[in-house]
Amino acid sequence: MTAPKRLLDAVARVTAEPEGVLPRAAVQALCEKTVKLSKADAINVNVSGGITQNIRFAANQLSTAGSIVDATVVVQSSFGPKHAVVTTNDLSDDSLLRCVRESERLARLAPDDPEAMPELDAQRYETVDAWFDATANNSAADRAKVALSALGPARKAGDLVAAGFLVAGAGYNAIANQKGMFAYFRSTSANYQLTVRTSDGTGSGWAAADHPDWSRIDFDAVAARALERARASRNPAKIEPGRYVVVLEPQATGDLVQLVSNYADARSSDEGRSPFVKTGGGNKIGEKIVDERVTMFSDPADPQLLAQPFDGEGFPLGKQLWIENGVLKQLYYSRFWAKKQNKVATGAPSSFKMSGGSQTVDELIRGTERGILVTRLWYLREVDPRTILYTGLTRDGTFLIENGRVSKSVSNMRFNESPLFMLNNLEALGRSERLAGTEQGGAIAMPSIKVRDFNFTSLSEAV
Repeated sequence: MTAPKRLLDAVARVTAEPEGVLPRAAVQALCEKTVKLSKADAINVNVSGGITQNIRFAANQLSTAGSIVDATVVVQSSFGPKHAVVTTNDLSDDSLLRCVRESERLARLAPDDPEAMPELDAQRYETVDAWFDATANNSAADRAKVALSALGPARKAGDLVAAGFLVAGAGYNAIANQKGMFAYFRSTSANYQLTVRTSDGTGSGWAAADHPDWSRIDFDAVAARALERARASRNPAKIEPGRYVVVLEPQATGDLVQLVSNYADARSSDEGRSPFVKTGGGNKIGEKIVDERVTMFSDPADPQLLAQPFDGEGFPLGKQLWIENGVLKQLYYSRFWAKKQNKVATGAPSSFKMSGGSQTVDELIRGTERGILVTRLWYLREVDPRTILYTGLTRDGTFLIENGRVSKSVSNMRFNESPLFMLNNLEALGRSERLAGTEQGGAIAMPSIKVRDFNFTSLSEAV
C-alpha cells in the first residue's frame, strides 16, 4: 500500500461527532427557556456552538486529525448596575437552572458597574448568508487530500519540509434577553495555513487561504505557492537596512493595516489616547489622514467578509465607513460612550476591509525599479500608540526587486513602521483579498500595495 493511500485510510477512520449546529428555532427555544428561569432585574443569554474539524501535519508527516463538537451557554444576570456571568456547556434543564441561580447569587455580591447599560429591546438585523454546505459537509478524506497536496511534493523534492494546519467549522452564535431581543447567526469557515522550509534551514515559504466556502479555496495553489517560495528564498543575501520601496503582499499589508481598527474607537480619541486626536482638542474626523486612494470600511454583507451582523451585545452592525478617499469619516461608539457623549452608538465592528485596485502583485513588481517584496510580517509589537508605530520582522519570503523582477532572496529584516505613515507613502494599489493569518481575528480583506520609504532598521538571522 502506498504512503498516500495509508494516510487517506487512517484519516478516514477518524469518526466525526454529529454536526452539532442547532437551528435557529432550537436555539431560540433554549434562550427563552433560560430567560424564563430568571429572577433578576435583567438577564442576557448567549448560546454558541458547532463542530470544528482539523488536520495538522509537520516534518512531512501527518500528526493529528480530529473533530470537536461543543455548545456553550453564557448567562449574565443583573440587579441594577450589578452583574455577573456564569458559563456552562451542559444544556440540560438542571444545568441551566444552576447556571441562572449562580449568576444571580454572584451578581448580588458584585460591585456596581459605573458603565452598566440596560438590555437592548428587540432589534432588526441584516441578513448575511455565510453558510456553505461544501464546508459543513467536508470529510476527513477531503482534509487528508489537502494535506497530501503539500506533503506529496515536499517528500518528492527531498529537500523540503512541510508543516500546516487546516481547520474547517460550522457553527452558530445567538444572543437573547428578557426584553425580546434575539439575534442568531450561523456560519461556516475554512482556514488553511502552510509553511514549507528547506532542509538546509536557509529558506522558508508561507501561503494560506480562508473562506466560508470550502469550494472557493484552491488548496493546490496554496501548496504550490508555499513550495515555490521556500525554494526561491534559499540562501538569502544580506542587504543594508534603510528606507526602501516595498511591495507588500495582501497578508503583509493586513498585518499592519488591520491594526488601525484597534484605534478607531471614539472613546480613546475623546480621552486623548488615539492617533486621531486633533492638536488642541477634538478629533480628526473630516480631515485627510492618508493617501486619497485609501478607503477602509466594515460591512458584514460584503462578499469578501460575510461576517456576523451584530456585536457581542446584540447591537446591529451594518456598513461602517471609517476612511473614504483618505479622509477620516467616523470612529465607532459603544452604547455607553455614545450615551455619555450624546452621540449615536455604532457597535464594535466584526469585519474590516481596505479597498484595492486592479493590479496583481506581479504587475506591482514589474513597475518597481528597485525595492523589497515582502510575503508577510511577524511578531509585531506596539512602539507608540499615538502614531500606531509598530516594530516587527519580515518572514517566510523576503526578496530583492531589481529592474521590475525578483532578483534574489534577502535576509529578513526588522522594521519600525506605522500604517498611517505607510499609507501616506502609497504608490500603487493591488487587488484586495480575504486574509487567512490574522492576529486580530474576524473577517479581514486587504490589498497588495506598493509604498516608498518603508523603514527597515536592522537585519534578522531568523528564517
